[in-house]
Amino acid sequence: MELLLKEFEVEHKNSSEEALRRWRYAVSVVTNPGCRFRLVADLVKRSEAEKKSSKVQETIQAALYCKKEALQFIAAGGQPEHKLLEEDTEASLGIHPDELASIVDKQDIESLKIHGGVEGIARKIHVSLNGGVNTKDLPTRQKNYGFNCFTEKPSKKFLMLVWKSLQDFPLIIPVLSAMVSIGLGIPTEGWPKGIYDGLGGIVGMFLVIMVTAICEYKQSLQFMDLDREKKKIFIQVTRDGKREKVCIYDLVVGDIVHLSIGDQVPADGIYISGYSLLIDKSSLSGENEPANVNEENPFLLSGSKVQDGLGKMLVTTVGMRTKWGKLMETLNDGGEDKTPLQVKLNSVASIIGKIGRTFSVLTFLVLIVRYLVVKALNYEFTKWSSSDALTIVIYFATAVSILDTAIPEAFPLAVTLSLDFAMRKLKEERALVRHLSACEIMGSASFICTDKSGTLTTNNMVVDKVWISEKSIDVKGNASEALKSEISERVLGILLQAIFQNTGSEVVNDDNGKNSILGTPTESALLKFGLLLGDDFDAQHREFKILKVKPFNSVRKKMSVLAALPDGRVRAFCKGESEIILRMCDKIVDCNGEPVFLPEEQVKKITDVINGFASGALRTLCLAFKDVADTSIMNSIPDSGYTLIAVVGIKDPVRSGVKEAVLTCLAAGITVCMVTEDNIYTAKAIARECGILTKDGVAIEGPEFRSMSPEEMKDIIPRIQVMAWSLPSDKHTLVTHLRKTFGEVVAVVTGDGTNDAPAFHESDIGLAMDIAGTQVAKDCAEVIILDENFMTIVNVIRWGRAVYINNQNFLQFQLTVIVVALVLHFASACISGSTPLTAVQLLWVNFMDAVGALALATEPPNEELMKRPPVRRGVSFITKAMWRNIIGHSVYQLAVLAILNVDGKRLLNLIGSDASDVLNTLIFNSLVFCQVFNNINSREIEKINIFRGMFDSWIFLGVMVGTVAFQVIMVEFLGDFASTVPLSWQLWLLSVLLGSVSLLVAVILKCIPVERCS
Repeated sequence: MELLLKEFEVEHKNSSEEALRRWRYAVSVVTNPGCRFRLVADLVKRSEAEKKSSKVQETIQAALYCKKEALQFIAAGGQPEHKLLEEDTEASLGIHPDELASIVDKQDIESLKIHGGVEGIARKIHVSLNGGVNTKDLPTRQKNYGFNCFTEKPSKKFLMLVWKSLQDFPLIIPVLSAMVSIGLGIPTEGWPKGIYDGLGGIVGMFLVIMVTAICEYKQSLQFMDLDREKKKIFIQVTRDGKREKVCIYDLVVGDIVHLSIGDQVPADGIYISGYSLLIDKSSLSGENEPANVNEENPFLLSGSKVQDGLGKMLVTTVGMRTKWGKLMETLNDGGEDKTPLQVKLNSVASIIGKIGRTFSVLTFLVLIVRYLVVKALNYEFTKWSSSDALTIVIYFATAVSILDTAIPEAFPLAVTLSLDFAMRKLKEERALVRHLSACEIMGSASFICTDKSGTLTTNNMVVDKVWISEKSIDVKGNASEALKSEISERVLGILLQAIFQNTGSEVVNDDNGKNSILGTPTESALLKFGLLLGDDFDAQHREFKILKVKPFNSVRKKMSVLAALPDGRVRAFCKGESEIILRMCDKIVDCNGEPVFLPEEQVKKITDVINGFASGALRTLCLAFKDVADTSIMNSIPDSGYTLIAVVGIKDPVRSGVKEAVLTCLAAGITVCMVTEDNIYTAKAIARECGILTKDGVAIEGPEFRSMSPEEMKDIIPRIQVMAWSLPSDKHTLVTHLRKTFGEVVAVVTGDGTNDAPAFHESDIGLAMDIAGTQVAKDCAEVIILDENFMTIVNVIRWGRAVYINNQNFLQFQLTVIVVALVLHFASACISGSTPLTAVQLLWVNFMDAVGALALATEPPNEELMKRPPVRRGVSFITKAMWRNIIGHSVYQLAVLAILNVDGKRLLNLIGSDASDVLNTLIFNSLVFCQVFNNINSREIEKINIFRGMFDSWIFLGVMVGTVAFQVIMVEFLGDFASTVPLSWQLWLLSVLLGSVSLLVAVILKCIPVERCS
């Protein structure tokens, strides 16, 4: 089987179109492709969408690179005229919305200058660049300029799904057969007996169609909810003179948006101010080269991402007027590809369907040939009546029913529902799964590569210790009193300057008049510390003038500013990773606030202080300054000659439950590795506290890792548990080696990381934290952890494993049913010229097994799942233990049914005119109860205790109870309809006993050793 499935294998990420088309073609041989693929990506529409997307990108490239030609066109009178309409004038609009959109869309710098630059545009749309939009004007702005929303793909209608199901080839044939049966049955057997067989087939098909349509409709609603959840993105804006967070879909033209590293530009706009703002426009233009945005290049396009720097922008265009809106419209025509597990089960269904088709045709031919031979032997070959036609139709309906039984339509439906069920449960457990394949792949994860801040730690940082004026001061309590009693006023003044001037955070007042800080956790911790010292942030900012800023990023690992002091001097401030800043310093502030020479012995002492702080699990930063006397370099920030002010130790508490979660991962055979920008001492201390760093583990620094040869990396990578002082490229290299060299299934987890996109792309699955995570990280991630709890990641793994095991369970169950049904009916047709089950009974068995398989597919996870190793890459999905169980149960059931079919009348002493009907009903009843107990057996493939957790699964119990109840109704009350007769209590007991023996058979089978896949 696995050899046959090789051609159907696809990657769960970035699969080639050739692979997608190959398996679609293979499975379309059996079933209607329009029905099979209605809930997945339409490759034709996707191709058309990509063409539309390319055209949009080409227009953006034209605007970016053909400005000169555009300006010549404008000069020649080609610029379209946008006249203000009467309603625009009444709304006091100084510029037409289309003209405003056109300026940014075409990167038209000349038109911007004509309108007076960003200040002129702000005046014409009636907004203050300092105070932002007035909240009471929001409805008016949305009416005049539109909403920042994009065209959404309409949800699938229930009746449309029903209509699609009716077009499924395996359903059309039995319906037609049932209609012919009714047409021939009425004149032959009379009313109403003549319609029973045909009506039973139609009702059976109706049940299958309705169950399929309902399940798929619920799934489409789930995807709509997921899509809405993914769009909950928040951005910082200034409104009513206050800085606040709003959803990007609430933005209006005129909003002042604050951008920082990792943000996605939420609308088209114009640059107001900022520092070193670097924008990645690859998602729009297809170009990978980032662009600097400044006064000379002031245009910002929706959908682009902030790669570096800080900035403010004026929103000029929202929603479908933006190029991003047009791109989003084309993306709606795509769809989500099936997961590898879905592809594999579709392929299994197709292979079995081909086998079933062969058996169906052979069964029909055998029945027809035997019937014709019997007629010839009885010299009735030339005598034909409507009853002969009805018999042939019944044979045909039986053959079609065998085909329906052998085409396991529940396979693709069950795996989809299993993944959908897991997604819904994980959302309740605070994990937003953005792609179906994420559940499946996370269950196979064997290596978790996580960062520290915001993932293992809370990201609620506070200053814990300060080393200043050669004194280490614990500031956990009253920071103001502790410091003021230990250092001079001048030293305190320099420290506050370094904190308040060199910051990317901002202090804002809320509606209650309380101060709140907006910014990164590290910046906020420092700023909060400065405010506790009693100084006024706003007053200092008014006195100083910032000349130049180099924001912090993961490569520089420092932030620098150049500021003009109130007395006219220019001073540079720098803060960042302690080791980097210390190397930049040749002086230190003494206890009187004077810069003095920094000797080598003092450097060693400070290094010991830094390492001591770090060993206590503190993140260390150094603060430094330099007075710039040379006016020729005032436009650049120096990189050396600084004076060290202080070493700050910041505490980022470890999240509760992290250690328990890590230990659970280790017990489940999953390696956890922490990759962080902190120094080695801090990293090791945090890793030990979290249970990540063990005695046999290796802690390594990024520079040492980068200097290794491929052979050295190959030797050490399996033992790495901590990588400190790393760059984003280090994480990417680590993930690449783990996947390609060692075959690991790698999950990358990020908290406040801004440059993890390459590692996400290379990994098997990416997870991002909701609050601490940047928008860039969340856009790249397959799973978003809403409660930012590492234990939630363990829950994702647990549910992923449950999905895999559940699908193995229901596959084992359904394959057993299919084998028994095919062999039983083909053998009966060859031996006796008839089949023990009618078309209606076969349809009921098929429907019952499909529902039973769905019950197995939605089993909740148990703790045992996290005590077994992960499923390795490339391992066979249908294991040897599954084949053992399938063959064993099939042999038992076929033996029982064959004995009843061949010698049942004698063994049970059945006599009378209805003996054959009683025997056939008993065979039907026994088959059903064999499947009921086999369903219970299939809950565990290898373990003997099959009842563990069964009574906690209400879906499974409901299906079992419902199956038995309806079986009683069919046998006792629907005799004419189901071709059954009521059974005595002794025969009911026999049916149950024959089925329950399956439990004993399962125990015996599980004692037979089989080779396990490694």
